[in-house]
Amino acid sequence: MDLSPEDALRLNVLLANPLEAVRIDEGTLTVHALTPEGETSIPLNPNCREEQYLKRVRELFSTHVLGSPGGYPVFLKRWTRMGQARDDSLEKLLLLGEPEAVVAVVHAPGLTDELARRAWWAMPTSDNARRMLSRKAVAEGRMGKVLADFLLEFLPFEESPQAMIESVRLVLQPGLISNEAREKLWARGRSKNSYYVGFLQAVPDELPLEKPSHPAHEALREALDDLADANPLASLLLRVTSGAGQAWLATAETVMKKPSNQDVVVELMEAIRDYFSPAAAEGERLRSIEAVLAQADARMAERTEADLAAVLERLPDEHHALVRALLVLSAAGERLVAPIFATTDAIGSVMRKKIAPVTGPLFEQIALLQGRKT
Repeated sequence: MDLSPEDALRLNVLLANPLEAVRIDEGTLTVHALTPEGETSIPLNPNCREEQYLKRVRELFSTHVLGSPGGYPVFLKRWTRMGQARDDSLEKLLLLGEPEAVVAVVHAPGLTDELARRAWWAMPTSDNARRMLSRKAVAEGRMGKVLADFLLEFLPFEESPQAMIESVRLVLQPGLISNEAREKLWARGRSKNSYYVGFLQAVPDELPLEKPSHPAHEALREALDDLADANPLASLLLRVTSGAGQAWLATAETVMKKPSNQDVVVELMEAIRDYFSPAAAEGERLRSIEAVLAQADARMAERTEADLAAVLERLPDEHHALVRALLVLSAAGERLVAPIFATTDAIGSVMRKKIAPVTGPLFEQIALLQGRKT
């Protein structure tokens, strides 16, 4: 059975004109189209079951765009959400009226600012906003601020802490939000500390938090300043003991004291690993805190790494514990908590008790780097 005569006429006229994107509202049975001149809508008049009729409408678009009414299901097999859509097919996917086709465009490596505009019109969801804002071309284009503003407004309604963290990290990219919006976002972290993890990831040296430098920072700078440019470990120690570094440590400690769920713990652990990565040992990442502590002790004792040996040689023994703390924290990450989380879905205080054997030693290293006795 064909489409109703009035729908067939209107849709064919629509397809005869330039289109940028198509969206089908199944609730109101309306085809919406984005054209170079603006938006247009065509109410549908089904002559059979709605589900069957909508399938025919999509077949019409598929025939026009891909050359076959069965073209879309076949084409579906050629791409995944992992961004494998061919760049030259992205514009066509936006004309199929299929949400999954829009998702394919959103995830595609070849996504441009213009395609992001069309995809956003077709399917404005927070997931799509995050995926598109992760593309440099979009973040730096006209759509960057549009998507960032949406994520900021939607953030209070976001239920997933992991999504909250990612949204915060993405909107903090340069030039997307105002300083005032950044300050307000930071303030909201007091009640949802998962926001802080996004700050730790996105702007580790520019947190909206003032902290004095470590008491030994000046002495360390005098001893290591000429090494810092060529020695990543020396540079990291000076970074951590600076005021900005102390702010980072204080924020990480705040989150680690009371993470809401396992996703927050994992994201925080990975943020710690990334921050301290210049001190990381070569080879496979360790899976237990006991192995991490033993490895740090062995590295300190053996001094076979040139950068580590050079730093230790410059520093008095009283500051060697600071260097060891860097080595320990550089081995943080998801792998340390994965064995625990593999056996429990606990959250809140129960979860925090279960991960205490891991976080306890990490708290000790953070305290050392803050100039506090443990």
